[in-house]
Amino acid sequence: MTHKLHTIGVAARLGPYSDAVEARPNQRWLFTSGTPGMAADGTLPPDITLQAELAWGHILKMLAAADMSVTDLIKITQYLVRADDIAAYAKVRARMLGEARPASMLMVVAALPRPDFLLEIEAIAARS
Repeated sequence: MTHKLHTIGVAARLGPYSDAVEARPNQRWLFTSGTPGMAADGTLPPDITLQAELAWGHILKMLAAADMSVTDLIKITQYLVRADDIAAYAKVRARMLGEARPASMLMVVAALPRPDFLLEIEAIAARS
């Protein structure tokens, strides 16, 4: 891990993330755009689990392309359109992140750019 986790005790009571993450000096940074759960051919699965798996798969591919992994994630921002999907989404996220604990924000929003998008994920990573 090339960054330092800071805890004040709040995140530990709410979920698998860190209260704050500090990047070390002179690191390379990767910022992803909002990434939906859409397949490369443009198809979009109808349920949150499959969309979450695709979106996280895209994030993992972007990290790999930059010679990074989930342990290099500094911050993730997740947007869901239905609060009822939080539990199913959290299972996919936990499986994809393993023991990685980036700083995290999850929001339930009224809409995303397409009405069939159930989520989008943004990620920021840093590595020496």
